[in-house]
Amino acid sequence: MRQASRADVSVLGRWWWSVDHTLLAVLAPIMLIGMIVLMAAGPAAAARLNIANDFHFPIRQSVFMFPAIAAIFGVSFLSPLQARRLGVVVFVGGLVLMAATLLFAGAVNGSARWIDLGVTTLQPSEFAKPGFVIAAAWMLAEGARSPRFPGGAIAMGLYAIFAALLLMQPDFGQWALVTAVWAIMFFIAGWSWLWIVLLAGAGSAALTAGYFLSDHVAKRIDGFINPDATETYQADAAIDTIVNGGLIGRGDALPVKGALPDAHTDFIFAAATEEYGLAIGMLIIVLFAIFVARAFAVAATRRGIFAQCAVCGLSAMIGFQAIINIGVSLRALPTKGMTLPFFSYGGSSLLATGLAVGLIIALTRTHQGIWRRKDIMP
Repeated sequence: MRQASRADVSVLGRWWWSVDHTLLAVLAPIMLIGMIVLMAAGPAAAARLNIANDFHFPIRQSVFMFPAIAAIFGVSFLSPLQARRLGVVVFVGGLVLMAATLLFAGAVNGSARWIDLGVTTLQPSEFAKPGFVIAAAWMLAEGARSPRFPGGAIAMGLYAIFAALLLMQPDFGQWALVTAVWAIMFFIAGWSWLWIVLLAGAGSAALTAGYFLSDHVAKRIDGFINPDATETYQADAAIDTIVNGGLIGRGDALPVKGALPDAHTDFIFAAATEEYGLAIGMLIIVLFAIFVARAFAVAATRRGIFAQCAVCGLSAMIGFQAIINIGVSLRALPTKGMTLPFFSYGGSSLLATGLAVGLIIALTRTHQGIWRRKDIMP
């Protein structure tokens, strides 16, 4: 059998020797464990929702897994210039569809976030997130390259538009996530701490306004501050589920995840720890930490501000999303619907995360004269 060699000049050979193998080595178990965990959490969720097929959710997730893997693999072949173009197109398309949901889509649980496609639903904001990171990174890089170009102001404008659409849905969780990612990108681009402090102040003001203007947000925050509040059923059920799993899990022996709302989505971390114990929970946390840390480390070796900002922003987006999801299950954060990347059931989340990972791999590849110089942006 012929072994892979650095002398291999085929498209696949050049790709293999240009990608970061550590990122791939960590990504593979994340995706594999994610499907295994959903196989365990899916039947309980199906029973709770009176769905006859116990494996309804894992089967549907597997349908979206193949295009997600295709997105990772296909996008990872792009040059930085091509990745930038794709990100901008996705961001613009995401904004248009988000506006369409506000105008034409019906509200679900008080929020207008989804477009009904008949066989499934689409959440445009999931795709707009990686697109926003790419578009904002481009503007920040152009502003750093030419002081006369208002890159920072344009990037701030893009954030304002995206944030406004998220708050109008309303989706305070996604807005907080995007704001945190945006602050990291500002820092990576070398902007003054003053801007970051001002951004944090504006975020705090918006969150305060949300507390007083939205009963839904107020109940979530009050429930987090006061553990005895009546609105803490989900968080309490998640903690009971985690505790029931112990160190090595209980499998099918007296599970309590059947009483856990959204065991296949927002609280899948709790369902995983009950099934396989604290050990699997620690492994999940470590895998996500390694993936994000490795992406940051590789980004630090890139000379171009665009690649640095984009890779750090995309990986921080995945990392913060995991932190929020796990933190909610552990009652360390207020209850908020946030998927765990590659674990939670949901086609939009899975495909958008696949797009983000594909962009990370594309922008962390090493280039040795393979493409034209203009394709390797500074």
